[in-house]
Amino acid sequence: MRTRPEAIGAPTDRELRDLMESTPPSGPTRSVKLLAAVATFGSLLFGYDTGVIAGALPYMYMPRVAGGLGINEFEEGLVGGVLAIGAALGAIIGGRFSDRRGRRQGILLLALIFIVGTIGCTLAPNIHLLLVFRFVLGIAVGGASATVPIYLSESAPTRMRGGLVALDQFMIVAGQFLAYSMNAALSHAHGGPRVLVSADPSGTLAVGQWYSWDEASRVATAVVTDGDGAAWRWMLVLATIPAILLWIGMRLMPESGRWYASKERYYEAIGALKRIRDARVDDVAAEVRDMIAVRAAETSQGHWSLRRTVSVRWTRRLLLIGIGLACFDQLTGINTAMYYLPKILAAAGFSSADSITLNVITGLVACVGAAFGLYLVSRLARRHVGIYQESGVTLSLFALALTFGLGIAPYTLADGTISDSIPSYLPWLVVVLVSLFVFAKQSGTVNWVLVSEIFPARIRGVAQGFAVGCGWIMNAIVTWLFPIMIAHLGATWTYVAFGVINVVSLCFYLFIVPETRGVSLEQFERSFSSRHGA
Repeated sequence: MRTRPEAIGAPTDRELRDLMESTPPSGPTRSVKLLAAVATFGSLLFGYDTGVIAGALPYMYMPRVAGGLGINEFEEGLVGGVLAIGAALGAIIGGRFSDRRGRRQGILLLALIFIVGTIGCTLAPNIHLLLVFRFVLGIAVGGASATVPIYLSESAPTRMRGGLVALDQFMIVAGQFLAYSMNAALSHAHGGPRVLVSADPSGTLAVGQWYSWDEASRVATAVVTDGDGAAWRWMLVLATIPAILLWIGMRLMPESGRWYASKERYYEAIGALKRIRDARVDDVAAEVRDMIAVRAAETSQGHWSLRRTVSVRWTRRLLLIGIGLACFDQLTGINTAMYYLPKILAAAGFSSADSITLNVITGLVACVGAAFGLYLVSRLARRHVGIYQESGVTLSLFALALTFGLGIAPYTLADGTISDSIPSYLPWLVVVLVSLFVFAKQSGTVNWVLVSEIFPARIRGVAQGFAVGCGWIMNAIVTWLFPIMIAHLGATWTYVAFGVINVVSLCFYLFIVPETRGVSLEQFERSFSSRHGA
């Protein structure tokens, strides 16, 4: 009988019964909800670090003497895009690391990378070092996007799995809302982005003095305090707090029992599961028995690499579905709202300071939507939630295109500014439509749940990492192209393009995406492989 923690190998039925009786929890018991709350601090950081840039960019445009970085439009795209490129690498590396060393160990390492990347970005003296540390931060963001959902899906009992993995998405959105709120508070405290008046034909303003500029009224107000452009550094550094809490909290949580089982370390798997299972409703023995059966089948098939995954019909199909889920999640255009909403609202006629403040509204709507999404995922089939999401997103994008094309375009001047004669309801209509778009997207986001559930245990980390990495590459492309599309195509045709893409995404959910609700990860693997063959 295997009773030592280091014992490896599949136990017989009798040995399993003995192990269940003799194996104590591997540490203090933790509720699954507490485990999810701690692990999703990684998702909160994901959201904060992707959302904070929306409020920081206007300050980065200011010259260095004022505390900014003096960036231009090209560098603006790089600030967002380089994080996504780092995230693509982080997702792939993070998936492999978590397969080899464990999900918990992967999240602990990511917490440290979050801290290093955040401090580096905060102290960066120029755009070049900022880009380096945004790349480092991206590695942590990508690693979290690949590892945290796996840790949750493997740790949760089947009855709670959908809701807990959906909590991951809620925490991403909560992180973005927190970022927008901090951006708005710091923007108000510092008076909004400032401009340096180098010359004034009327002679009423002092040359070299700093002024707060209201774009709507075209009035400059003298500002006493210099260096307000450094507000972006305060926006960024706040992310160190949840990063430290993540590192401390994960040290108190158990490793994934399914990861132990994938290494045939069943003693440790049982001990880890007993820490987070309710003996009154959860059958740990049945869970482990399923893991043993799946592991035995995997062992008989030999080592699985990403190359072999592609060569086998049913795993190749799952990998392509995972890549599709990750890429279409970015092609909704949601991150154009998350990263560039102040730019969108400025194009609709709001001032820069008001645009940063209004970002909080859409952030709050996103949080409400994500909370509603928790309910939907726990009640409805995964595919149906995805179909609802794509329908709402597509309608919202086409509505935005019509509003910009028929409503705002006639009032847009040659220099890109908005005429003072624009009806006051039109900019607010854009806010409403963007809010509806964000609500539909966040309340229907089931992509991360599905990606965390569809892959077999033997390739779960590496396959999910690869799929999520592809999604982050798409994120980088969208982030880089959106300002260019707005500048050269205009908002109307930009949103038409995204709307057409989401029609394709809707068909993807209707005809290709499999259903995973109500079955264990092992049961889904057996069912899908038998239907789609080798």
